[in-house]
Amino acid sequence: MAILVLIRHGESQANHDHIFTGWTDSPLTHLGVKQAHQAGKKLEKTHIKFSDVHTSYLIRAIDTANIVLDEIDQAYIPEHKTWRLNERHYGALRGKNKIVVKKQVGEKRFNSWHRGFKAVPPLLKTPESEYKYLRVGVHEPLGESLEMTYKRMLPYWIDSIVPRLIDGHNQLIVAHGSTLRALIKYLDHISDKDVEKLEVPNGVPIEYQFDSHLRILSKKIIK
Repeated sequence: MAILVLIRHGESQANHDHIFTGWTDSPLTHLGVKQAHQAGKKLEKTHIKFSDVHTSYLIRAIDTANIVLDEIDQAYIPEHKTWRLNERHYGALRGKNKIVVKKQVGEKRFNSWHRGFKAVPPLLKTPESEYKYLRVGVHEPLGESLEMTYKRMLPYWIDSIVPRLIDGHNQLIVAHGSTLRALIKYLDHISDKDVEKLEVPNGVPIEYQFDSHLRILSKKIIK
């Protein structure tokens, strides 16, 4: 048996301000730091020993992961960072206020961009890439649907996490709302339509237990 725990980062400044961020860095707020500590304290009570932690290239997830590891006294385990666990790239919506965008385009179009699986947001006109991506040969997308996020996240799950779980090594993933929604859709066989209703709260640990064939034995929120 192996255990997988998923945690969405604590509240970021962009979350607080209702700003689309995607691949843009946004620090944790005071509440976000508190949520990360609380997540770690809840996890500490389970006495789960992890072999690895996986997170994105974005500071809000990295900081949350490090706080959680400190709380469970497991800061020594390998920490794997990958762009494939980055938040969904919101394209030309990046940096815009969600409330303002919703008023401008209407609730139906806003919800399709924000919550839909296949809808692609308005794209950037020119590509933008930081050194942290260029150094590994990755160019930032012009924008992504949740489906596109799902497809670029899945290879990492299959190649880097599944083999460890099959070998019986407990894994911790600290990532983002969209990448975790995509992974939960995959694990729980959620339809394209129903994933629109799936919400992953900040700083709430979700535990899966698997058998040796990676069949889900149980799923629960760690309280």
